[in-house]
Amino acid sequence: MIKLAASDIDGTLVPEGTNELNADIYEVIRELQKKGILFAAASGRHYSSMRYLFDKIAEDIFFVTENGSCVLKNEEIISMTYIPPETAEAIVKYLHSRGVTEIILSTPETLYTESPFEEFHKGLRELHIKVEVVKDLLPYCKKTNKIAVYQREEPEKLEKELQERFGEMLNVVKAGTFWIDCMDKKADKGIALGRLQEKLHITRAETMAFGDNCNDIGMIKQAGESYAVANAHPALKAAAKYEVPSYQEDGVLRTLKEKLLAESDK
Repeated sequence: MIKLAASDIDGTLVPEGTNELNADIYEVIRELQKKGILFAAASGRHYSSMRYLFDKIAEDIFFVTENGSCVLKNEEIISMTYIPPETAEAIVKYLHSRGVTEIILSTPETLYTESPFEEFHKGLRELHIKVEVVKDLLPYCKKTNKIAVYQREEPEKLEKELQERFGEMLNVVKAGTFWIDCMDKKADKGIALGRLQEKLHITRAETMAFGDNCNDIGMIKQAGESYAVANAHPALKAAAKYEVPSYQEDGVLRTLKEKLLAESDK
């Protein structure tokens, strides 16, 4: 019996980088809770953005934020994994040397960026993310749980470079079409889901998970019932047991209804 359902957000529940969530998900999650099934939203997004998206039921669900580097419920931190300061400084300096300007340092409270582009700031704030623009990111490397890079030109090339240079120290994952996320080796959606399962005394076999991109692979492998949406990356599809319709067709919502609500009513 499934006791916990976890789902990625961008590309899985909503179009990437939007707040276009089907409001029916709120009622479905409430119905799941009545049947003893918990829900966790798992994303590369900052907590402030995720909290806004699920505001109507935020007090009742778990948040796996920043690709698993932080897990919360009701503002209480369940687990937190920071990047070692010297490693954070090294990657920021390398990105500076490459001329990369759209860099974000995350903390549980806010995001920091030195990007000079107002459109970049605007895009983040439209997702209801707390953003502070600073002159230099290096002083903020002492306490960051994720470094994200927005790279429109050849993001795969930069991802490969970062993996080659920092892969032994960091998890470097593609988190969206143009986003690359870097976290400590102990920070991963799968590791975070495992910690949550341990806290809730829920097994892998009692867990269902949905995703669309490579940063969801760990989470997919940590769930007994794993689903890739139709628009998912090939690597994610290969890791998942099943495939469901894309976010355009509300594949996650339909599966929760059909597999958990309808079956439990039989």
